[in-house]
Amino acid sequence: MPKKPPRRSIFPTAAEDARHAGLKAEADYLLSTSYRLAFQDPDFLLKDELRPVRLQLELLKPELALQEKGVESAVVVFGSARFLDPEAAAARVEAARADLSRDEGNPDLQLKLKLAERTLKGSRYYAAARRLGNLIGRHSDNRRLVVMTGGGPGIMEAANRGAHEAGGLSIGMNIVLPHEQYPNPYVTPELNFQFHYFAIRKMHLLMRAKCLVAFPGGFGTLDELFETLTLIQTGKIRRIPVLLFDRGFWERVVDFQALVEAGTISPADLSLFSFVETAEEAWEIVRAESDRLTE
Repeated sequence: MPKKPPRRSIFPTAAEDARHAGLKAEADYLLSTSYRLAFQDPDFLLKDELRPVRLQLELLKPELALQEKGVESAVVVFGSARFLDPEAAAARVEAARADLSRDEGNPDLQLKLKLAERTLKGSRYYAAARRLGNLIGRHSDNRRLVVMTGGGPGIMEAANRGAHEAGGLSIGMNIVLPHEQYPNPYVTPELNFQFHYFAIRKMHLLMRAKCLVAFPGGFGTLDELFETLTLIQTGKIRRIPVLLFDRGFWERVVDFQALVEAGTISPADLSLFSFVETAEEAWEIVRAESDRLTE
């Protein structure tokens, strides 16, 4: 039978006090919310004035869990939540074509087919992110270079899925949103976190990052990418490889050279990131960085 760890303090633990308080609270005159222990009072914890405390809790909870799991570093994958895996995307196209064949002049069905075909074209990014997650998962020792994503669907799901299929740990940093952001099923359950504050979530996405791979995405991906680049540019975080997947997409969305020509960034800032076109190319850079850090 395992021995209990030695008691570190002469004071009762919070759990012990919570249990004792629960026994006392059976009396009617002790049922007022004012008599609750502060840490057991949800109405109190959700007050606007407690925002600093909630920020600290969101910082501490994932950090302690990752420490307990021994996770030392991660490869962070950003990208759109809207990409589907190729099979699901192909099925959507077939369904749209079938609908349109029954009513060929329907403009809504024509638009539905066009959007489905666009989704199918974008599914190659899902496949690539899944492949990259698998490569990382197969070569990770489950403490270094663990796949970490925002925990949602699309590219995030793909990277988590690849790592899961390789038998590796996989971290998800989910956020409460009214749409899109529902946890994907491939995150390691005990490393599946949920956040209220974007700022704390983004901090956690970078705290253990040894490499960042940004697949095509929308506002959220751009926000995460440019915050990372800003932190590196200003010396707020150590320089890490930032890989932009699909040069054609990124140079179409962001005219980096125009920023240089306008004098808003320096030519040297273009070296803060590099482009990759395949999962294997990204993995080679990730592996080289891992080898460099362990020398």
